[in-house]
Amino acid sequence: MKYWLFLMIAIVSEVIATSALKASAGFTRLLPSVIVVVGYAISFYAMSLALEAIPVGIAYAIWSGIGIILITAIAWMLYGQELDLWAIIGIGFIIIGVVILNALSKVEV
Repeated sequence: MKYWLFLMIAIVSEVIATSALKASAGFTRLLPSVIVVVGYAISFYAMSLALEAIPVGIAYAIWSGIGIILITAIAWMLYGQELDLWAIIGIGFIIIGVVILNALSKVEV
């Protein structure tokens, strides 16, 4: 169970870092730039711990899938990014893929 917690920490810290990346304005603003560097460092460290027990393909699929969903939601709320129907459908497929991996996959964890 702790490895799944490490994966969630990796996802959340990566999402925070990626969200701050836009605010860093090409690393010209100090605080957002620090958040980016620290967030990615935490993310990769937590991911390395998660990979001690979770298969890399499964972990990466979940990490990237949930990350895409969260980043898209944050971009919509903070930066006014609008989504068209195809973007919503595509994100829906990502959600379905993550659910299938977690609920139906027989890959050993």
